Amino acid sequence: MKVVGFAGFSGSGKTTLVETLVQHFVLDGLRVSVLKHAHHRFDIDHPGKDTWRHREAGAYEVLAASDALIALQRRLPQPQELGVPELLPMLDPQVDWVFVEGFKQARLPKVEVWRASTGRPLCYPDDPQILALATDSPQHLPAPVPAAILDINTPSAVAAWLLDNASRFAYQP
Repeated sequence: MKVVGFAGFSGSGKTTLVETLVQHFVLDGLRVSVLKHAHHRFDIDHPGKDTWRHREAGAYEVLAASDALIALQRRLPQPQELGVPELLPMLDPQVDWVFVEGFKQARLPKVEVWRASTGRPLCYPDDPQILALATDSPQHLPAPVPAAILDINTPSAVAAWLLDNASRFAYQP
């Protein structure tokens, strides 16, 4: 399994890039999982639905399954931030790639997504695990950049770079 993080601040285009890369990889016949960090409390369920009622009754886990989709909800014993090492084993180990969106502090090879228009700082000067920078603003980067510079507006080039550098993303737990 290859694992690559996509780091950057809100509004930089991480989700759009990851979504497009998933499509590229799937069209190439690869199986891709996405591990997404949610900054806010979120819920995939809806009040009144059977699975919501089971969870509200106190079930530790609720697994909803149809002929096309499964969704597992697991109650954490106490609020806690799980990291990438704890979450990756929950995914199918047979996938070809896992795209990790968010988790800026995770210790894994990353592509930073950055747009000067956001006014947000760069992550790469402080993170040696950033191997590439996907941007629409290369002219605003401080020199030298110790990472590959990729055009965020050409996702096929980002996909090609990832595939050409696949060995750098082999996951070692």
